[in-house]
Amino acid sequence: MEAICEYHSPLGKIILAGEGEALKGLWFEGQKYFGSTLGGEAVLAGLPVLDQAVRWLDLYFSGEEPDFTPPLSLMGTPFQKRVWEFLLTIPYGRTTTYGEIAGRLFGEGKEGQRTSARAVGSAVGRNPISLIVPCHRVVGAGGRLTGYAGGLERKEKLLLLEGQRGRGRE
Repeated sequence: MEAICEYHSPLGKIILAGEGEALKGLWFEGQKYFGSTLGGEAVLAGLPVLDQAVRWLDLYFSGEEPDFTPPLSLMGTPFQKRVWEFLLTIPYGRTTTYGEIAGRLFGEGKEGQRTSARAVGSAVGRNPISLIVPCHRVVGAGGRLTGYAGGLERKEKLLLLEGQRGRGRE
């Protein structure tokens, strides 16, 4: 059974979705690709994984670095999953660029040449579990704020919450 719950964050309402023992979605209300991993009809209900995700969000929005990750179910293409798994390795309070991700994941060889920062950006933008899978920590070349499905103002506030200084916008 798919279950959802609402979380009221300082940056707006967040909808969390879980199924079984895993979190499968976390979106700011109305963000791009909202609800992308929801299958059929989801019900407002409690699941232990949703309680864990709420605890994670409480810690995060209080300015603390959560020391755990709830169980996740990342639903997407193999390419998207590879990018999302990489996002999970970006430390709290740090950023990386789309180009750096492409280079690290796919190297400078033939595959790396076919994999552009733009393709990585597309995968990052479709991340179904915002915040916990930290797509907001990915910035454009030179540290410019670019693309965030939840809005650039939120991205900037999330980076500030994690101790990052303000960045230019693209």
